[in-house]
Amino acid sequence: MKVEQLFTGCLAEMAYYIESNGEAAVVDPLRETEPYLQMAEADGAKIKYIFLTHFHADFVSGQYDLARKTGARIIFGPNATTEYNIYNGADGEDFFVGKGKITLLHTPGHTMESSSYLITDEDGNTPCILTGDALFIGDVGRPDLAVKDDTLTEKDLAGHLFDSLRNKIMPLPDDIVIYPNHGAGSACGKNISSATYDTLGNQKKTNYALRADMTREEFIEEVITGLKPPPQYFPNNVRMNKSINTNIDKVLHRGTTPLDPSTFKELSERKDVLVIDTRSKEAYSSGGTIPGAWYIGIDGSFAPWVGALVSDINQKIIFITDDNLRLHEIVTRFSRVGYDNTLGYLKGGLASWESQGYKLDSIESISATKFVEMLAEEKIENPVDVRKESEYFSEHVVGVENFPLDDIHSNFGKINPEKNYFLHCKSGYRSLIAASIFKANGVEKVTNIEGGFKEIVKTQIPLSEYVCPTTLL
Repeated sequence: MKVEQLFTGCLAEMAYYIESNGEAAVVDPLRETEPYLQMAEADGAKIKYIFLTHFHADFVSGQYDLARKTGARIIFGPNATTEYNIYNGADGEDFFVGKGKITLLHTPGHTMESSSYLITDEDGNTPCILTGDALFIGDVGRPDLAVKDDTLTEKDLAGHLFDSLRNKIMPLPDDIVIYPNHGAGSACGKNISSATYDTLGNQKKTNYALRADMTREEFIEEVITGLKPPPQYFPNNVRMNKSINTNIDKVLHRGTTPLDPSTFKELSERKDVLVIDTRSKEAYSSGGTIPGAWYIGIDGSFAPWVGALVSDINQKIIFITDDNLRLHEIVTRFSRVGYDNTLGYLKGGLASWESQGYKLDSIESISATKFVEMLAEEKIENPVDVRKESEYFSEHVVGVENFPLDDIHSNFGKINPEKNYFLHCKSGYRSLIAASIFKANGVEKVTNIEGGFKEIVKTQIPLSEYVCPTTLL
């Protein structure tokens, strides 16, 4: 029985493809369907089931489109309700794929429908379990995403998660492999390991949430400590995962429409259209951009930052790229977090824009060394660290204010457009995003620090005392 993990770095998400004797199953598929169709075709297999561990909040899953194309049955755990046809599996129910078996274990806590899937191979062995967001490597799923007023609190959910782990997962053999739904970088847990799998036995030794002598009350307290509000797009993605959405093929077709410079300019000047520059940091910094455009580079954590910063899930978007080979990738990554209203891209890139005599804008950049020199000479009045609060608390440049990119819109009232701001993050990606949003909101004097905190710490500048972070959120 083949169990293949499909890791998507941008979302730190793991989907799974399972095949045995000409039948296949897909677990927690991303929005795009082609990869799974190609894998099944290569194996000469028919996709029989599409299993969902829960309603995902951090991405839009592709079960409806995949089922429509394959005839596969969509399986959720108990308590799940949708606009489309699904089968609610019962706790302990078996589903047969070829000569293998997949057993649904209801493991509520992250959400109430959350389920894990125990894999049994052709020989009757249980080599692995797919735990969804119930159990990560080094962490567990946050218990606050399915909170419903006073009827279901984060403490209630954490209590359910404690019971699920103790009663359903921890009694399994120590050599069973844990395959989670997310790795490091996901906002679905507060401190997830970069490892993508591990044995249950090792997790019992190293995962704080699986400590053998932990009481229910201790578990609840430790799991909810350090949680920050989830990204604003999470509820929208949950809603979309319960609904019938625009066909992904239609989204891709519309989003990859070439727009000549005049059409692009006309659209860019509309209040209901947002321009996003998806090029590399280097290309954006050196070549300028279209006035008013936001920078969110495709080579970074693109989709999560789109979701965190673009407040309207129905926002009309046009984008800039110099790499036409990545058009489908860019539109796909917009759609993974539910941004389906991409209207097209600038045909010919910035060269075509300039050929029409249209104006460019730019972000000034200086080196970390220059930044430190100017700080020492008191030539910088408004240095700003746009990293997460947890990163800043862990270690920062003494005297530099924290202004997290995550909260840029809610805190923008603190910004004086007449002042000159010097921005840095960890490596320069997030600070460029922040600088572009500053510019788009009328702040003309904004400077990016190249290389960010990674380069700043190589100098002799005074830093705060290092504190080991309890959360990466």
